[in-house]
Amino acid sequence: MAEFWSYFENGIWHIFTLFACKQILFLIVLSAPFVFKDWAKLLVLVSVFTLGNLLALLLSLLDAIIIKGNLISFLTPVVILLVALLNIFTSGKSSKQVGINLTGFITFLFGIIHGLGFSNYFNTVLKNTSQSKFVSILEFSLGIQVAQIGVVLLVLVLGYIFQTFFRFSKRDCTLVLSSFVIGVVLPIIMKNEIWERLH
Repeated sequence: MAEFWSYFENGIWHIFTLFACKQILFLIVLSAPFVFKDWAKLLVLVSVFTLGNLLALLLSLLDAIIIKGNLISFLTPVVILLVALLNIFTSGKSSKQVGINLTGFITFLFGIIHGLGFSNYFNTVLKNTSQSKFVSILEFSLGIQVAQIGVVLLVLVLGYIFQTFFRFSKRDCTLVLSSFVIGVVLPIIMKNEIWERLH
């Protein structure tokens, strides 16, 4: 039971580390177009991320897939940018017009990329476990899921406050949040060392 809480807490606190700031940016743009009545769709999307992350950790544990860190550090903000742009171009349209499939696919992809980026560190942590590594990964993923739900709830609450008390439209909130995230991730993409290797 002590190991469960250890990995579960590590999963929760992982979301709030400097390493996971890109993950929080992703959760912001993922949540931006939604309101409280859409909680079920948003919960599915967050779970899809967790599933992708879990799959990547399992594959790396089996040495089935290995990707260089510099590629991960480039792909992570690129996927965030894609979701933010999707929000901007589909803002004001109903969720039926946009569909959840594309966002779900991108979310799953982001989960895999994030999991691969974190796998090296996590595999070193697993060397000290006395229980099944698979169980440890599940416990860690459960902690990530709980923390992500907390971040998403915070974004929904802030959206509710701005839409109810400050009379922002849902479209305006989506545009502002997505534009903010684009402003953060574009410099990260442009400063990535991958561009130096292309010259």
